[in-house]
Amino acid sequence: MTALTITADRTKFLRLALVADAVVTGVNGLVYLALAGPVSGLLGPEAGLLREIGVFLLVYGAAVGLVAARPAIGQNAVRAVVALNIVWTLGSVAAVVTGALEFSTLGAVWAIAQALVVGLFAELQITGLRKARR
Repeated sequence: MTALTITADRTKFLRLALVADAVVTGVNGLVYLALAGPVSGLLGPEAGLLREIGVFLLVYGAAVGLVAARPAIGQNAVRAVVALNIVWTLGSVAAVVTGALEFSTLGAVWAIAQALVVGLFAELQITGLRKARR
């Protein structure tokens, strides 16, 4: 793994983008896990699937938080986070378009909104990598 060997000031934006991603992802995961039944009723997908997604999001959020917390941020780790965020964004849109998860109207709106937020995190992380290299 390649680490950025730069001052903390140069990684501040990147760390903030990673931490925001980790927190939002973790909270989302907790909600899906703890409130799967009611969330299923609102969004459409089955509670069991939402619990599985919740576990994934908790683990992923923790991993992103660890990337942000390292003294030297690994460029490859950030690239992996960006890639997974892009995959999540495209997958969310595809799930709505294909009807694969049988979203309610609110669920479809939520999935697209979530895709936009995750896509924004990817963009912020890409920007943070560029700023850190300067």
